[in-house]
Amino acid sequence: MAARAIDREVAEKLRFLSDPESYGDERPATVERIETHMSWVFLTERFARKLKKPVRFPFLDLSTLAARERLCRMELRLNRRLAEEVYLGAVPLVRRADGRLQLGGEGRVVDWLVEMKRLPRERMLDCRLEAGPVGMAELLPVVRRLARFFSTAERADRDFETHWGLLARELVLDLAALAQPAAGIADVTVRRVFSGLFAALARHRTALAARLAAGRVIDAHGDLRPEHVFLGPPPAVIDCLEFSKELRVRDTADEMAFLALECERLGRPETGELLLALYERETGDRPGAQLYALFKALRAAQRARLAVWHAADPGNRPKAYWLARAATYLELALRYVSIARAGELPRDRGLPGLSR
Repeated sequence: MAARAIDREVAEKLRFLSDPESYGDERPATVERIETHMSWVFLTERFARKLKKPVRFPFLDLSTLAARERLCRMELRLNRRLAEEVYLGAVPLVRRADGRLQLGGEGRVVDWLVEMKRLPRERMLDCRLEAGPVGMAELLPVVRRLARFFSTAERADRDFETHWGLLARELVLDLAALAQPAAGIADVTVRRVFSGLFAALARHRTALAARLAAGRVIDAHGDLRPEHVFLGPPPAVIDCLEFSKELRVRDTADEMAFLALECERLGRPETGELLLALYERETGDRPGAQLYALFKALRAAQRARLAVWHAADPGNRPKAYWLARAATYLELALRYVSIARAGELPRDRGLPGLSR
């Protein structure tokens, strides 16, 4: 089908899904439409429905109806691990015999949507962090749900050389993106960050191998950021990295370090530290300050690379926003790579009033 015809068909779907009259007995007062790089999300008072874009990336091809259906069903299966009560099902968008579009029912399927309960925005962790630090009473149920998931999730089916090679490959991709002039980052900063990262990765090779052998590397969430954490009740974690198992397989401490890093980027490092302390208490896993710092530095470099990529296709935000975001992540990477390399003693993550 020609690109113009595809554009017309997509535009028709967007108009239909943006119209409150399209939702039958639900009768929403309004429909809010949010666009991401891979989807459109349609929000009513009670539900969120996600339509995949018919796009093709080097890492993902969603140009066919069958591919979009597969990814919708994979998104449901994977996200139900941490948010079963949120992810309701895959809903077909059909064209009826009279040519009109309809959600569900009889007709020729023309697309698929993931249907979810709409979660109260004020109970998402990133929103709560705007108001101040988040305490143990709200974080503990989330960490307990994560700890249960970590204990039962599929273990990584890879040997250490493969695991090590993937970590190194990610660093090479990060370096390639951030060293280009368009990234706007000083060469000296890039050299300091990445020479430190490669050295730190080599320094902790034995520890990383031991964690893989101990089953600490799992088919995880992959994108554990505050905006994906619902404080409940009951707590839930949404929007996992469904499109790539290779990128989703992570060390559990890496997952928690990334969440702590994002809390720090949002101005609440104490909340991140509390999350790590609760993780240690609930799982008995104590990786130490240097490994946490390595994971934070690796994730910060990866996020900087993604920000530079977004700057090339900025969407609804200006290019300067993404370049500033990349610079912020590089500052965090530089801070943590020095800890990962320095051999500093681990800090005590004990919780006041609680036994370890």
